[in-house]
Amino acid sequence: MTLRARTLRNTLFSSVAMYTEFALGMLTSIVIARHLGPEGFGAYSAVIWLVGMGIAATNSGTASSAIKFVAELRGGGRDSLVRPLIAYLRRAQRLFLAIVLLIGALALWLAGHRVAPDFHHGMLFAFLVIAVSLRAGYMFNIGVAKGLENFRINAMIAVLSTPLNLAMVMLVMWFDLPVEWLLGVFLVSSVVFYTMSRAQVSPLLPPGEDRPELPADLVPRVRRQMFYSTLIVTVGFIAASEIEVLFLTAYADPHAAGQFKVGYQLASGATTLVPGVFGALLLPMMANALSQGREVAGRRFAASTAYLALLALPLVAFGVVLAKPLIGLLYGSEYDEAATVFAVCLAGTAIATCAQGGSSLLISADRQRAVLILVICFGVLKLVLDAWLIRVDGLHGAMVAFFTVSIFNAIAYVTMAARVSGISPDWARILRTLLASVLAVLPLWPLVPHLQAWAALVIGAAIGGALYLPLTLSLGCWTRNDIAHMQQLHQGLLKGHPRLGARLLSWAHARAEVPA
Repeated sequence: MTLRARTLRNTLFSSVAMYTEFALGMLTSIVIARHLGPEGFGAYSAVIWLVGMGIAATNSGTASSAIKFVAELRGGGRDSLVRPLIAYLRRAQRLFLAIVLLIGALALWLAGHRVAPDFHHGMLFAFLVIAVSLRAGYMFNIGVAKGLENFRINAMIAVLSTPLNLAMVMLVMWFDLPVEWLLGVFLVSSVVFYTMSRAQVSPLLPPGEDRPELPADLVPRVRRQMFYSTLIVTVGFIAASEIEVLFLTAYADPHAAGQFKVGYQLASGATTLVPGVFGALLLPMMANALSQGREVAGRRFAASTAYLALLALPLVAFGVVLAKPLIGLLYGSEYDEAATVFAVCLAGTAIATCAQGGSSLLISADRQRAVLILVICFGVLKLVLDAWLIRVDGLHGAMVAFFTVSIFNAIAYVTMAARVSGISPDWARILRTLLASVLAVLPLWPLVPHLQAWAALVIGAAIGGALYLPLTLSLGCWTRNDIAHMQQLHQGLLKGHPRLGARLLSWAHARAEVPA
């Protein structure tokens, strides 16, 4: 198989896994939220956050090290070392798991009455032991599969396992069972994920002995990778995740935690899909550009930032206007407060999404230490702001803390990337994109309060589809190369119809700026 064919195949499988997990995962979350109500969903979400934190700390760089070094060993013709490497990483993961469980036991003993007041702490600890062990093992197996350049496994597990998980959740809802049954479903799905991933990965490993000994030159590099990844992933999880749910459960009430979880989850899911697979391509794209020179990388950084803004800013504009009908339609009237949370979190996550080109450039330029410092600073800032503002103002404090950290995070990455590359984003183009987004949503604003939720969403989609692209073309938000590609698609897919669209593209192409 050629490199191009393999890349396209991996992109396809990655897309299948991403969109399947998002669609069915979001549907599962909606079912759980409707079943439990805001208070129950807040308590449930706090427990699941603890599992996520435990997984991030347990993996502690082992999964990312598996991706990096398995691929490196295979590329260097040292396939016989793959099994010893995996055995070494699994042993490290077991050590990290023991540390995580010890810290978890102490945390439940000292603060369990705050973070999980509705659960028996002994049973909860047993749940955490099983769930963290299985899910961390599953994530490690997926890392090995990616190092083997087999993305089919992730897609297949997503296609087969997520519908099963949804079906089990639907049964819990059908029989009106309590939250403990949902935690049981989480454990069953964890067993399925781990078993399937282990069974699929094992036959793919090259022949060799499962011994932990590795060449002396490789061990320091693996340890260094695990050290940096541990700090970046663990602290980054705190900075990027909805830790506000935990603080709201501890210092406000589970009802507010449930509202925040709904708004945050919907917003983060939407902005994850904005770049789609393009987000995963940014890192190798920046690395390739840097090999051609700093100026090339700078131009690519500026172009990717403007492109991400073209995708993210209209999402924010329409999301803010349609937040209330969207939340009401998906989750019900119990979650009215989540509409404001959704709007605030959508703005924050979208701004962070626009800065992905900057973070990819820094990592490609071997500025991992600078990235680590930023991650630690923003993790600490988030903890401080959450602890202070949530105590003072509950749900509103959580929104202010989240948005503040998102803004500072984006500013820092873009500023550092501009200094490294010597080229700043095209702020005039980004501001024109913002203007186009606002103008596209203006006709919808006075209509929403007078429409049914479904009608508001349908009309919003129609208005957005009709106005946003023409406005961006008219305001000069696309480069000449972008518009030339649109003309090719318009001619090839639609045979040049409608003629008005063809004339608009020709006019925009004539007046568009030529990329540097």
